[in-house]
Amino acid sequence: MAEKELSIATPSLDLSPQITEQSSVDDEPNLWKSIRKWPRVLGYSLGMTSAILLYGFDTSIVGNVSAIPEFQRDYGRKLDGKYFIPSMWMGLWNAISPIGIMMGSIFGGWFQDRVGRRYSLALSSLLSAAGVAVVYCSHFLDDIASRRGAFLAAKLMMGLAIGGSLCTTQTYLSEILPPKLRGSVMAFFPVFTLLGQLIGAVVVFTSLDYPGKRPYTTPMIAQWPFSVVPFIMAMLAPESPTYLLRKKKFDQAFKAQKRLDTARTNTQRNIDNIRFALQKEEEQAKHGGASYLECFRGTNLRRTLIVIFANSLPQLFGLSLLADASYFIQMVGMSAHNALLFLQLGVGLGLLANIVSMWVVTKVGRRPLGILSLSVSTLLFVGMGIAGCFDGIVTIWYTAVTMMVIIVVVGVGIWPVAYAVGAETSSLRLRAKTQGIGWFCGAFAQGAFGISLPYAYNIDEGDLKAKAGFIIAGFSTIALAITWLFVPEMKERTAAEIDVMFERRLPARQFKHWRGTVAGSGRDNPYGSEAHLA
Repeated sequence: MAEKELSIATPSLDLSPQITEQSSVDDEPNLWKSIRKWPRVLGYSLGMTSAILLYGFDTSIVGNVSAIPEFQRDYGRKLDGKYFIPSMWMGLWNAISPIGIMMGSIFGGWFQDRVGRRYSLALSSLLSAAGVAVVYCSHFLDDIASRRGAFLAAKLMMGLAIGGSLCTTQTYLSEILPPKLRGSVMAFFPVFTLLGQLIGAVVVFTSLDYPGKRPYTTPMIAQWPFSVVPFIMAMLAPESPTYLLRKKKFDQAFKAQKRLDTARTNTQRNIDNIRFALQKEEEQAKHGGASYLECFRGTNLRRTLIVIFANSLPQLFGLSLLADASYFIQMVGMSAHNALLFLQLGVGLGLLANIVSMWVVTKVGRRPLGILSLSVSTLLFVGMGIAGCFDGIVTIWYTAVTMMVIIVVVGVGIWPVAYAVGAETSSLRLRAKTQGIGWFCGAFAQGAFGISLPYAYNIDEGDLKAKAGFIIAGFSTIALAITWLFVPEMKERTAAEIDVMFERRLPARQFKHWRGTVAGSGRDNPYGSEAHLA
C-alpha cells in the first residue's frame, strides 16, 4: 500500500456549537451490537488483560503472603509471643513496588513512542519474569536482613515491569477502541486487577497446609506464568495503527488495522480517520514533537491534571487498605485462616461487581456513577471507623463485612470510572506520555498510602485498627469534591469532540450538555473524526 493511496483531504474543525436535538452518539449501536461489530478489537483487548492480571496478582502478594505464619517467622520478628512483619518493612514492601511503577511508567511512556507498544510490553514482561526469579530465591538466604533486602529488590523490579506494561496497555487499548466500547473495556482494569488478586488469594489459601516454606514460596513462583503471558501477547497482537502512522509507516499501519477490522469494515477509511485526527492535533500544536513538557502546556495542562487525578482515585477511595484486607483484618483481631477466607469472598463479590460495571458504564455517565459510588463508600468507611471505637467480636466481623461491601460499591462505580476517564481525556498525540504521567502519579499515591497506612493501623505503631476507616473517609470526601468540580462527562464522545470541548474551555458540568458538531465527525470512527477521502 503506497503512501499516495492513503492521502486525505483534511477538513477543518467547525468549533461553533451547533445545537441539535439528538445526542452526538444517538446513532451508536448498543453494547452487544458493538461487540459483534468489533470482535477482533475486543479479542485483542482481552488478550492485553494478561498485563492487568499480573498487576492484580502482584498487589496481592505482599498483603496475602505477609499473612502466612511461615512467612512471618522467616521475614518478620516476634513480639509478645506473636510473629508479625515490622511496620518499616511492611511499609517498604508496600511502597517499593509503586516506586518501581513510577519509574517504569515514565520510561514506558517514552519508550513506547520510540519502539512501539508491542516491544514496550515485551520488555516489561521479560523484566517481570526476572523479578519473580529474585523474589523466589530470596528465601534461600540465611541472613534475615538479606532475605528482606532481596524481597525488596525483587518488588522494585516487578514495579518497573508493571509500570511499563500498564502504561503501554492503557495506551494501546485507548488507541484501538471505538467510543461505544471504551468504557466497558476500560472496566477490564478493575475486573482483571481483582481477578489477579483473587487468584493470588486462592493460591495463598490453598498453600497454607503445605509443609515447610512452601506456603509462601508456592505463591511466589506462581507469579511466573503471569509474567510470560504478556510477552506472548506482545508477539501475537498487531502494533497500534496510531503509533505506526505517527512514524509514517503507512504500509504497516494498514496491515495492522486490517487485523483489527472485520471483512465488512472499510480499513482504508479507518486509516484515513486516524491520519486526519493526528494531522489536526499536529496542526493545532504550538510546539514541536510530542514531549512530556507539552502535556503541561495550554489546554493540555487541564487534561493532564484530570488524568493525574483519575489515576490517583483508587488510593483516595481506599484501594491500598482493601488490597491488604487479609493482613488488616488480622490486626483488627480475626484469625489468619478466616481473614484469608473472608478476603477471597470479598474479592469474588468485587469481581462480580466489576463485571456488572462493564454494562453499567455504558448506560450511566462517568460523573453520576462516580459521585454516587464515592458517596456510599465514604459513609461505609465512616461506619467502620465508628465500629473501631468499640472492642469485641462484633467490631471484627463488622469491619470484615464492611470491607467486602465497599469493594462491591467501588467495583460497580468509581473504580472503572477512574480508568475510563484516565484513558479518554488526553489527546491522541500525547496519549502515551500522558498515560506515563498518570501512572507515575497514581503509583506515587499508592506508595504514599502503602507506607503510611500500616503505621496507622499496625499493632506496634498507631494501633488504630478499624478506626483507620476515618482516614480513608476523609480522603474519599476530597475525591468526591474534586470529581464533582472538575471531572467532565465524556461518555461515548469521540476524540475530536473531546478536543473541541477542552479547546472551548467548557466547565466540567457543561460537557454532558454540549451538542456542538465537528466537521467530518463519524459515528463509526474509533479515532475521533471522519476523514473526507480525496
